[in-house]
Amino acid sequence: MRSLRALRPFVHREYRVLIAALAISIFGSGMWAVAMVYEVIQLGGGPLELSLVAAAGSVGLVAFLLAGGIAADRLPQRLLIIAVEGANLAVIASISGLAMLGWLQLWHMALGAFVLGVGAAFFFPAYSAILPRILPPEDLLAANGMEGTMRPILQQAAGPAVAGILVATLSPAHAVTGVAACHLLAFCILNLLRRESLPGTESLTAEGGTEGGADPGPPARTSVLHDLREGVSYTVRTPWLLWTLLWACISVLFLIGPIEVLLPFVVRDQLGGDARMFGFLLAVMGIGGAAASLATASFPLPRRYLTVMMVGWGAGTLPLAAVGIMDSFWALAAALFIFGATGGMGMVIWGTLLQRRVPPHLLGRVSSLDFFVSLALMPVSMALAGPAAEVLPVGLIFLVAGTVCPVMAVVAMVAARMRADEQAHPLEDGRESIAAGGSPGGTGSESGERSGNRRA
Repeated sequence: MRSLRALRPFVHREYRVLIAALAISIFGSGMWAVAMVYEVIQLGGGPLELSLVAAAGSVGLVAFLLAGGIAADRLPQRLLIIAVEGANLAVIASISGLAMLGWLQLWHMALGAFVLGVGAAFFFPAYSAILPRILPPEDLLAANGMEGTMRPILQQAAGPAVAGILVATLSPAHAVTGVAACHLLAFCILNLLRRESLPGTESLTAEGGTEGGADPGPPARTSVLHDLREGVSYTVRTPWLLWTLLWACISVLFLIGPIEVLLPFVVRDQLGGDARMFGFLLAVMGIGGAAASLATASFPLPRRYLTVMMVGWGAGTLPLAAVGIMDSFWALAAALFIFGATGGMGMVIWGTLLQRRVPPHLLGRVSSLDFFVSLALMPVSMALAGPAAEVLPVGLIFLVAGTVCPVMAVVAMVAARMRADEQAHPLEDGRESIAAGGSPGGTGSESGERSGNRRA
């Protein structure tokens, strides 16, 4: 049954431990988003101070993403994940204690946000890299779908809602204490992960080794710069990977700024709405992403997985092209729901492709490059959206954003020869070996590449 397919990863003990801890940690992150805002306000901070604290977290994330990917490929992912959760616990518990004692200052908040950002930079590549080690290939799609379902529900809805209640009824410090409790529980659960590999993963790792599946033995020690060059080189030489990341760069540049910066003014000027309407619209977009992620996890990976992913992503931005002429709340809600749903579906497929087609020893670095490329232009997009709206109609900006992305999706599909690539590398459940990344040319026939077996 399709509903059972989405639950298949829960058969594995290590996944149950990992996803339980992740769910609690994600819920805590959602609480922190609200608790941090009102803690800064209680300390006398305004928009500038809040912006500085939020920016500190972003700087920590972006600055250390590539290092996090290298660490995920060099160190045991289990230990990295536990260490990050322990660091999160130490930071939040310290802020909570300082707040309760009345000693908390703004620089404490900024420093804490920075460390949390650094932790996220190490956590996500390690999480992406550990999934193929604890799950068989046929369960990776469902696992990524489960994460894609949980994240908007827990991080964008439930966590902020609970934190808001704690702030309103008690204080921001109590909400921060609730965040610390979440990280403590997640840290305890993560320590239940076993040190040894699951049965069968040894053979999978061997398949990712030298030609013919022989165990390559302990990896040779290399420099950090060599590891980074290796990850970048693999990405550049792998067309489906390179062109998908280029498309992601362009989509972030054209879409994030208009949605984050200009959409509130669309709600105000075209719909006569307020912050509540804007928040509800964002929730609709999140619900679309969660529903599509769960639905994608309930079906097998599409045979034309690259085509489905790129067509979904490209077509999903088309409704945004009409935002400038929308004067109906329900029309805008439908456009955002479609955008969220296609984005969620594509991210589940994308995460699965990284885990199944990228060689295991490169997965951490490639995952971190994925995050880095996606995040690098986000502040640029948000910085440009405001000035662009001063000289151009907001409707025209959305029109350009909604049409450029589908066009670039088609360009990426043609340039990377994605249809031929997915035919040469079928990913049917459990019937391919790890890392069907194919050759740099996309044929997969060269002896140096691994055949058959991924954040976002």
